[in-house]
Amino acid sequence: MSEHVFPLDDARLLVERALDEDLGDGTDVTTVATIPEEQESVSHLVARADGVVAGLPVVSLVVEAVDARLGTGVVWVDLHVTDGDAVVRGDHLATLRGSTRTTLISERTILNVLSRTSGVATHTRRWADALAGSGAMVLDTRKTTPGIRALEKYAVRCGGGTNKRMGLYDVAMIKDNHKLAAGGLTAAYDSIRAAFPHVDIQVEVTTTAEALEAVAAGARFLLCDNMSTDLLRTTVDAVRATGEYVEVEATGGLTLEVAAAYAATGVDYLSVGALTHSSPILDIALDLDPDPDPS
Repeated sequence: MSEHVFPLDDARLLVERALDEDLGDGTDVTTVATIPEEQESVSHLVARADGVVAGLPVVSLVVEAVDARLGTGVVWVDLHVTDGDAVVRGDHLATLRGSTRTTLISERTILNVLSRTSGVATHTRRWADALAGSGAMVLDTRKTTPGIRALEKYAVRCGGGTNKRMGLYDVAMIKDNHKLAAGGLTAAYDSIRAAFPHVDIQVEVTTTAEALEAVAAGARFLLCDNMSTDLLRTTVDAVRATGEYVEVEATGGLTLEVAAAYAATGVDYLSVGALTHSSPILDIALDLDPDPDPS
């Protein structure tokens, strides 16, 4: 999936749900009471911290959705940066021109989404930078916020990371509970291959012996879970010695402080759930221009 393909349909659904939460069956009582219907203005989306931006198409989606619901008036959006760009505190990300009512009603939804996705992209970029030159890449996981997985995984790509799988449907992943329930690693692998012959299969392993069993069964992608760097290096060497082309991932409790050490074991990937479940937001604000002339 290309990092430049924005998940438009998922974003539209998210925007509608977010506006449902904010507006209910009514409107923005503060804005409608204080802002004349015909008033127009200029406002700016501004970075309040250094980071990587992701999710900018949401800005237009929100102002269009607000106007469509409430008839508050058109807002034109000019983007000054592109998703994946590094920004610094004070950078103007976009300019909004048009209905003040639409702008103010849209503000919180825009910021909630854009700050979240940009936070994920910013966190991911730190990992990508830490692994630069090592030959290893950072992967995300399914530990995403329910309902916005497509946007969060898009943000990972904007930050320089890679998506491992989108859900339960596109890749089979054999974990400890599957092994226990199926009667063992090889039994689980064989069952999946028989039922879904064309689906890629990934296998979680915790020992070198398990890794070699998985390779013998046919696995070509291994998740080495919670291994020390010494055990991981031994496992990678053993897997490479089989002569099979097998991709190897380190996973489980990884931090930026140990990223280089784990990459040096020879793995192809480091899988980091924290990219999506623990990224702080990127602080972004919407500032109304004190000059009321929108031209």
